[in-house]
Amino acid sequence: MSQLLKSSGAMGAATLASRVLGLVREMVYAHFMGDTPVASAFKLAFQIPNLFRRLLGEGALSAAFIPIFKDREKNASEAEMWEAANAVLTALAVAAGAIILLVVAGVSLALWMVPARGFEPAMETAGDGGAFWAWIPGWAGVDANTILMLRLLRWMFPYMLLVCVAAVFMGMLNARGFFFLPAMSATMLNVAMIGSVLWLAPHFGSTLETQIFALAVGVLVAGLAQAGFQYPALHRQGFRLKWIPPWSHPVVRQVARKMVPGMLGVAAFQVNVLLINIVGYWVDKTIVASFDYAVRLMELPQGVFGISMATFLLSTLSGFAAEKKYAEFRSHLIQGLSLLIFVNLIASVLLTVLSEPILRLLFERGAFDAGSTGRASMALSFLAPGLVLFSVVNVLARAFYALGDTRTPMLISVVCLGLNLVFSCWLVNPMRQGGLGLANTLSAVFNVWLLVHALKRALPRLDLTPVLELLKGVVPAAGVAAAIAWLTQAAWGRYLGHDRLWNRLGEVFVPAVLAGLAYGIVCLWRRVRPAREILDHLWGQSAHQTDSHPQ
Repeated sequence: MSQLLKSSGAMGAATLASRVLGLVREMVYAHFMGDTPVASAFKLAFQIPNLFRRLLGEGALSAAFIPIFKDREKNASEAEMWEAANAVLTALAVAAGAIILLVVAGVSLALWMVPARGFEPAMETAGDGGAFWAWIPGWAGVDANTILMLRLLRWMFPYMLLVCVAAVFMGMLNARGFFFLPAMSATMLNVAMIGSVLWLAPHFGSTLETQIFALAVGVLVAGLAQAGFQYPALHRQGFRLKWIPPWSHPVVRQVARKMVPGMLGVAAFQVNVLLINIVGYWVDKTIVASFDYAVRLMELPQGVFGISMATFLLSTLSGFAAEKKYAEFRSHLIQGLSLLIFVNLIASVLLTVLSEPILRLLFERGAFDAGSTGRASMALSFLAPGLVLFSVVNVLARAFYALGDTRTPMLISVVCLGLNLVFSCWLVNPMRQGGLGLANTLSAVFNVWLLVHALKRALPRLDLTPVLELLKGVVPAAGVAAAIAWLTQAAWGRYLGHDRLWNRLGEVFVPAVLAGLAYGIVCLWRRVRPAREILDHLWGQSAHQTDSHPQ
């Protein structure tokens, strides 16, 4: 448990720094473009190459490659290990390059078919070559914001290759025992994208529709920076970039066999987000932006501990599986799930109960007005209850990949993606952003249930009793915390309001601190094991520092 806390905690600290900077980026975005249709066009266009990054980079490719890379590290020479890495990177460059060419060519053809004439509310006719294609249903009436989204996608799609390489670099460093530095590489993305708003955008014209292309340039710069930030550490480990023909390399074939069926496994949540955003964009052009702000807020706790824990466990569980140490495999998995549920449950409660005050404090300025806050808080209040579920899906999927099984989570993900799409189409009209959040949460319930049942078949001796006992302790504690947060926030809003910055800070942090303290106290009183272990770990660290620095 101590090693689990140290390793995932180190990565969590780096991820926290990155996610906090990412939150600053979203604050800058909100001030710059709010939840306008232009903001939705940019966010939807960015999600598409970002999805390929999740699928090819840190998703199925990393999940298929890291166990093989770890096996080479333990059972082969260092030269063979680095050769395998270069072969996979070469194959990635070829495959991603082909996809980029096809997508950019396809988008360019679509734009030629219906070129935009300025930014009118709707396109009445197709000109400059579009007349030939005007007979195609729908093309002649494509609105200007959809045209803008396609133009932004054409600019940003090459980001896919850059960030996929960065994600593989991260996986290699994780497998070598480095967690903090790779997690910090995401800060490069945020720095570049913040800079694109503050320094590039003013040089791209005077309207939001033209300045938004500065953010697309920032995305490409960010991809280069993420990969470049990690390469020196790999170089010191002995890695040298080399072209290895991938066509017949055994590792490439092995990775491809595991990766292809798993492309939807680890990235289930990201695929869900993209699909429902497409549905939302079709219903209302403002839904994508406001829902995305809610997703970014929820991803802060999910990334700090959920993704950090899942990433650490993939490398660790892969090592146990390679050495046939299944008792340790099961033990680490249960410990990881217990810590994950304990930490993320209180985060889920606070995001749900305090959704509106949090969004008001962080985003309500500039182009993001009170109406924007209301729309985004509706999405967050229905999305945040699924935080624990989304994080558990990530961990369970990685457990399957560590065992070399990519097919099972893929099949489960396909089922849950179908459910999510059905829920989204059903709920988006009556509930708008809230419907999309609820659809994600409902599909995550089914995802966890199916993954648990499948994993118990794969590991017959897996005993989930400690997790069930944990839930008996933490759920009542979460209920107490939710009641305290709601009552405190309601009283604060009634008697002190939120007109000033200090009042907005108090409206968030006073209920959050009181609720967090209540959660911890109730969990300790009910003898919740992760609460006691975290306290002992922190106490031990404090005592060690005191012994190392005597007065």
